[in-house]
Amino acid sequence: MSETSLSRRSFAKLSAAGLGMLLSGPRNTLAELSPDDPTVGRKLVFEENFPTLDWSVWNAGPKASTADPGFYGRSAFSRQFGEEGFNPYLVVDDDMAGDGKALQISAKYIGKPMAVPHYYGNLLSEYQWISGNLQTASIDGIVNKGWRQGYFEARMLFPTHPLTWPAFWMMNGRSILSPQTSIELDVVEHKGWEPTLYGAYLHEWGQPGEHHEGTGVPTALDMTKGYRRYGILVDKTHCVPYFERKPVIDTKTGLPANWAIHRSADMDVDGDVFWPLLTLAMRSDVAYPQPLKPEDELAHMRVDYFHVYS
Repeated sequence: MSETSLSRRSFAKLSAAGLGMLLSGPRNTLAELSPDDPTVGRKLVFEENFPTLDWSVWNAGPKASTADPGFYGRSAFSRQFGEEGFNPYLVVDDDMAGDGKALQISAKYIGKPMAVPHYYGNLLSEYQWISGNLQTASIDGIVNKGWRQGYFEARMLFPTHPLTWPAFWMMNGRSILSPQTSIELDVVEHKGWEPTLYGAYLHEWGQPGEHHEGTGVPTALDMTKGYRRYGILVDKTHCVPYFERKPVIDTKTGLPANWAIHRSADMDVDGDVFWPLLTLAMRSDVAYPQPLKPEDELAHMRVDYFHVYS
């Protein structure tokens, strides 16, 4: 994940002229589909509604990577059974969730020296947080669930908080054991104090060919007051981020974001796939609350579902 600041430029409306400019470019499967609903013409091929947490699918803890310990920000990502007496992973009853159940990933301030393996913040007061990261891959390079192409969507509810940094993102499988060149699709990165703004990014890390795209996404809906749908459509060479099944506008062009994945050919040679991560982190690039209010010592992110259409 990056800590790139989110843009505050205004959200351009998708116009007929803009759509025409998009479709006049090189034809690909993304441009040929209706922009109104990326699930049209696709079949639901993976459905995770979180009636329980299936540990044969999901792994918990630091990001699956051999490049670094897998932590970022001000919190330690807990393993499956919790850290420091706190387990951030629960399935809870929720009337707003489609099936009446939701995955809840929490962040808690511990506020005393911790002993989380390989975590850089154990002895730093501002970093003594435990939070959660779920993913379908593991540090040994095994990907339990991954897909090369499709439409990937999570319905999520974000907390209001001075530090929270929830995200739904995807990495390619090769990035785990060969991190020199990796691909990261940040479907949504949210700051807990910006209820109607988030960021979407494409990062191709490392040389040769490092490449980055991104945009701020203003929304008419408060993301901390209800569940919202965040998605990304990926084909052989491009990706398009979506909010509530509408394509996100790239503020640099005023057109729907349609970002080229420059390492697509490498993925196809390697038989590579993308795997999802659902994360509640705590930002480290903003001032720490002085004092930290008691009501801010615990925060919750909820996920109604993660779905894949192909």
